[in-house]
Amino acid sequence: MNLQVDPTMPNWEPFGRPLFDDPSVQSLSRVGVVDVGSNSVRLVIFDGAARSPAYFFNEKVMCGLGSGLADTGILNPEGRERALRALARFQALADHMNMPPLSVVATAAVRDAEDGPAFREEVKAETGLDVHVIDGEEEARLSAQGVLLGWPDASGLVCDIGGSSMELAELSDGTVGRRETSNLGPLKLQTIKGGRRGRQAHIKDTIEAMHGRFGADRKRLFLVGGSWRAIAKIDMARQDYPLRVLHEYTMSAADLTKTARFIAETDTDTLRGLAKVSSTRMDLVPYAIDVLTTLVRTFQPTDIAISSYGIREGLLYEQMPPSVRDRDPLIEACHFAEDKDARSPGYGRRLFRFVLPLFPDASPQRLRLIKAACLLHDVSWRAHPDYRAEACFDYATRSNLCGLDHAERVFLALALLHRYTKKRSGSRVETLLPLLTSKQVAQAELLGKAMRFGAMLWLREGDLTAQLKWLPDNKQLELHLIDDARALFGEVAESRFQSLASAVDAKPVVKLG
Repeated sequence: MNLQVDPTMPNWEPFGRPLFDDPSVQSLSRVGVVDVGSNSVRLVIFDGAARSPAYFFNEKVMCGLGSGLADTGILNPEGRERALRALARFQALADHMNMPPLSVVATAAVRDAEDGPAFREEVKAETGLDVHVIDGEEEARLSAQGVLLGWPDASGLVCDIGGSSMELAELSDGTVGRRETSNLGPLKLQTIKGGRRGRQAHIKDTIEAMHGRFGADRKRLFLVGGSWRAIAKIDMARQDYPLRVLHEYTMSAADLTKTARFIAETDTDTLRGLAKVSSTRMDLVPYAIDVLTTLVRTFQPTDIAISSYGIREGLLYEQMPPSVRDRDPLIEACHFAEDKDARSPGYGRRLFRFVLPLFPDASPQRLRLIKAACLLHDVSWRAHPDYRAEACFDYATRSNLCGLDHAERVFLALALLHRYTKKRSGSRVETLLPLLTSKQVAQAELLGKAMRFGAMLWLREGDLTAQLKWLPDNKQLELHLIDDARALFGEVAESRFQSLASAVDAKPVVKLG
């Protein structure tokens, strides 16, 4: 079944209903998507900001439906039973959550197996769920659209690996282009004759043929799939990387070469402990690393980025109207968090305008981080006062934010830490500081101090209660207060203003009236 949208008419498959009926929608009601893959069956329930949905619920069962399929032509019997039990549980969960029907998509194993149609009928009879089977090119397209959920203007090559197949799709300025499927999934590679040498020859021939059709343009390589994520976890552990967030984790070709050697020289149990992955997943890593090293050697991408978003997210992106797709996913997520958790929703916008004079030369990318920080500056107020700085830091480093790389995530976390505290010595942020330049550290601290001060003034919408004016040539930072706001500038506020001025090596000046 091909899910590609016909532009002349609405297509709501596999949801059976429009998810983004109102183009002005800001939030997404709970939507459940099940991905029946060759190796795993996963349920994800999305909720939250429309442009940057969060994972309300996420459960995976390693069923191995495609194990042995290349030899037998049918789904693995044990895997089939496990998949049926998993799907029954997922439907029961949805019922208990009073959710609309789950949307179920199946990929290579079910579409290739002789008993795939019978399996779908059995699922329907036992659970009531309709299983929509997509072909390889459609799988590639949806995975690429999942990448676009996190990187709206992405350009490069998306590679999605499952148990029984591997797909490639081109991205150019946020548009999906050529896409192809192959049989380079680890479960199928296990059946290639000739041992590792025969397998590597098959991988090389297949990837070189795909390269000939895709061309030789050097671009970023986006990796989608559990086997890629397991390799990234091993790479993180090998380097003792300080931030264990997979989404937007990047590797170079040299990193990958070292990690491939590390995998070859390290026993499986040790690797499992380092990567914290199941034995079923770990068994596929030696096959996946052969595919990835050949892919990188052949296509020679500028860098390699891990995407936590794939088919499931691509299905959501499919239904987003252009007005929603065009929104900034980071800012949308921060707006949603502020509306839900801040004491004064909307204050972040005013705070952003207040601190802006301190960053006259900021790039558009830096300005969006400043705005994101201002929107998030108060979402952790319910935490104990002694732990608010830590809670803010955790929010930025560990929450489901997209549209920012790891250095930007740490910049945001550091700024929010300094929103609540003057000191970072002894905090967990210290281990992450190597991801930032000294200038970025200074800017994040300045932003934090500015938010710390501005939060005390309770700026009102539409008036000029307080304004900052930064005069670098005169080494002077001015605070302009209207007369009615004079009482707001108490001892603590004055101390914080002086601290802010010292951060830019300026003389603090207060002007009333």
